[in-house]
Amino acid sequence: MAEQTTSSIIVDAAPSAVMAVIADFAAYPEWAKGVRTADVRRSTADGRGEQVYFELDVPPIKDEYTLAYIWDGDRQVTWTLVEGKMLRALNGAYVLRDLGGSRTEVTYRLSLDVSIPLIGMLKRKGEKILIDTALKGLKKRVESA
Repeated sequence: MAEQTTSSIIVDAAPSAVMAVIADFAAYPEWAKGVRTADVRRSTADGRGEQVYFELDVPPIKDEYTLAYIWDGDRQVTWTLVEGKMLRALNGAYVLRDLGGSRTEVTYRLSLDVSIPLIGMLKRKGEKILIDTALKGLKKRVESA
């Protein structure tokens, strides 16, 4: 699980606006491709999702799983898999860097492992597709708000 896929995008908004969209799990089905359900099961003291249940359908991955989140203000959020059916591991992060002038560099890191046999190269390609789709959806959602 040491290998991970990373990609970045520039969003025309302040880090706080980007993080507000990332933290709004209820809206994920509106902009995060393949997310059918995102339900906060437990929240942190400041109201952000601490454990979130997802239903995802992005071929070849169709799964129901729960992620645990750790928030670091408007700078970073990381997550790990609590439980899943097809997924054995799902670790990731959004890392935000303030570029000034209401611009933010968003870096998405992801590593996953599934219970079905999958060649490493195909797994990385799947991660890349998930990351690129998520970053483009996030940028569009934040900039249209």
